[in-house]
Amino acid sequence: MAEEPAGRDKTVGSMTVPAANERPSRLAAAQRVVLSGWGGNPRSAADVIRPGSLSEVVPMLAEMRERSRSVLARGLGRSYGDAATSAGSVVIDLTGADRVVRTDGAVVTVEAGLSLDALLAWSVPKGWFVPVTPGTRYVTIGGAIASDVHGKNHHREGSLGGWVRSLRIATPDGEIEASPDGEHADAFWTTVGGMGLTGVILEASIEMIPIETSLVSVDTERATDLDECMRLMSAGDAGYRYSVAWVDCLRRGRGLGRAVLTRGDHASLAELESAPKKPRSVTPADPLAYSPRQLARVPFEAPVRLATLPAVRAFNEAWFRKAPAHRAGELQPLASFFHPLDFLGDWNRLYGRHGFTQYQVVVPFEAAEVVREIIEQLGRSGFPSLFAVLKRFGPANKAPLSFPAPGWTLALDIPLGRAGLAELLDRLDGIVADAGGRVYFAKDARLRPQLVRSMYPRIGDWQRVRDRLDPDGVFTSDLARRLHLLGDTT
Repeated sequence: MAEEPAGRDKTVGSMTVPAANERPSRLAAAQRVVLSGWGGNPRSAADVIRPGSLSEVVPMLAEMRERSRSVLARGLGRSYGDAATSAGSVVIDLTGADRVVRTDGAVVTVEAGLSLDALLAWSVPKGWFVPVTPGTRYVTIGGAIASDVHGKNHHREGSLGGWVRSLRIATPDGEIEASPDGEHADAFWTTVGGMGLTGVILEASIEMIPIETSLVSVDTERATDLDECMRLMSAGDAGYRYSVAWVDCLRRGRGLGRAVLTRGDHASLAELESAPKKPRSVTPADPLAYSPRQLARVPFEAPVRLATLPAVRAFNEAWFRKAPAHRAGELQPLASFFHPLDFLGDWNRLYGRHGFTQYQVVVPFEAAEVVREIIEQLGRSGFPSLFAVLKRFGPANKAPLSFPAPGWTLALDIPLGRAGLAELLDRLDGIVADAGGRVYFAKDARLRPQLVRSMYPRIGDWQRVRDRLDPDGVFTSDLARRLHLLGDTT
């Protein structure tokens, strides 16, 4: 990016504009902050600016381009690795842009800094639910779209990008109105899953889904091993809107990958009325009552790593045993089914000062043995994974960097700080890549750049559109630099 000569005024039309270093800068309001993702590592310092309104974003971007400063937008910081950090850059905190702008039938238009938590608090009592939700509601809509988040229903309804009807995107040259099949469709699909590297999402219009109650009707089954779990999911997932399995990654031998499978759909009013046991907060008189709460918060970073091998083994045993062998039609509140970890605030602090990494991969259905290989190698190496989740993905969308593709996805939370983990995950990366799979950028903090092109074969298409949207290279991140996303990835 070319830098303006110091002290030289710039002529725009008939008006002379003082050089960037001679006029008041928005950087005067910036604060130098050390940032990290939800995993706690890595950390890097950036100059954080919080715009007073979305109208300030385009002028802010133009100024940063003039000053040769790189930029990244950030929401609530719930990507796990280094996707929302950028050392030495200007980070635009958009959490103040949190309004519901308008509604048009099932389509709601919101500012990008609105949290999923706030959107649900507004929409559920009105009988609407988000079409796709990740495992936490403490994400911004802009961040969710930039990561093209998926949920427990990808096998039937895809990722969030498939439900976005339009985006308003800010670049240093102005705003773009983009839609999936209309004007600027290439900018739309490059931004969906684009990890914030194509511009700043200002607003999004999302099609919601109707619900009759704030409950989910859930069927639960225990699977004695990984093979049984996969058979149950392959045979029955099509009959459920939502499906997810918790997997025990420390069990060895015949019980390898034993699992608790939970599947369900939004409960109807008739199901609520006829249920012999109803949640206390939801009644037929108030079927859309919705008031999720945090029961507690972790007040400080744990001084020692709590997720040790014996502790996780004991947790896994208790978690498996408490689940029913088979239970059908249990009514669960939305928050309990979709966002169980949100009941404990700042739970990432339990991993201590070293933090943790979430290793999430997807491999094609025909490469299911890779899932077993990952679990076996993790168990043999003695690295505990407290929360291991298995799901099935359906068809991919048009976004070149979107993570989901048809196949099995496994997500593992692994504590950092013990020697040998990097080498193990590097080895697993190679197995995943050779099988035609990929690692999720929104969770990653350590993938090697040499594997990016094989995992994401359409990255060249993404780079060409991205370079057109941001020819001066204003947008970057620690993730982009580490993986060479903005340049050669061979």
